[in-house]
Amino acid sequence: MSSRPATPSDPPRDSSGDTGGPRARMILVGGASGSGKSRLTAASGLPILRLDDFYRELGDPALPLLPSGEVDWDHPDSWHVDAALAAAVELARSGRVEVPVYDISTSAVTGKRTLDLRGRPAFVAEGVFVGEMVRPAQEAGILADALCVRRSRWLTMAFRFVRDLRENRKSPAFLVKRGLLLARREPGIVRHLVESGCRPLRVRAIRRLLGTYAGEPSGADAGPVTGARQAV
Repeated sequence: MSSRPATPSDPPRDSSGDTGGPRARMILVGGASGSGKSRLTAASGLPILRLDDFYRELGDPALPLLPSGEVDWDHPDSWHVDAALAAAVELARSGRVEVPVYDISTSAVTGKRTLDLRGRPAFVAEGVFVGEMVRPAQEAGILADALCVRRSRWLTMAFRFVRDLRENRKSPAFLVKRGLLLARREPGIVRHLVESGCRPLRVRAIRRLLGTYAGEPSGADAGPVTGARQAV
């Protein structure tokens, strides 16, 4: 990544450094599942591209498995990185993209939605596998910044368990097993994100930084963002 993150006043640049490339730039926000990244991005007021909507569907033969035979939903191969990147590039360059709607409780795509920036100069993309997006997004000339939520793994585990129970994401037994597994994995998850180019920051620091990107819409057609869905 560059020596400093872009700021809202900087003109968009493509990978060659020329101005006039994408209409909007992407801020990636990653972290372990349950770390609070969805709440942070929803509170920012920025348009949100939910990367978890690009999970593979249950039954896909490419899904990675745990030794127990259960699907490892926290492995990058459980996710369509190429489709997620293509959607981000299309959104940055045209200001509009059609994306899948994924139901985590059934591990299936249930429909589609249109995300329209309506002239906004920046948007957030958040999800577990942000690390796989940093370099290709930078090469595509659409990356403004890449951030990683850093907090206690045990606090993350508690938040994740409460959230997943409330949303009936999986069975309670599976959630307990997954929670302990992710607590052991979390230091490695954060380390991978940092090595991929994300800056590890506390929740308050990320909240303040996202606020610097959440400026007024530009252009005559600017208005409320459509297609955005609040996640928790």
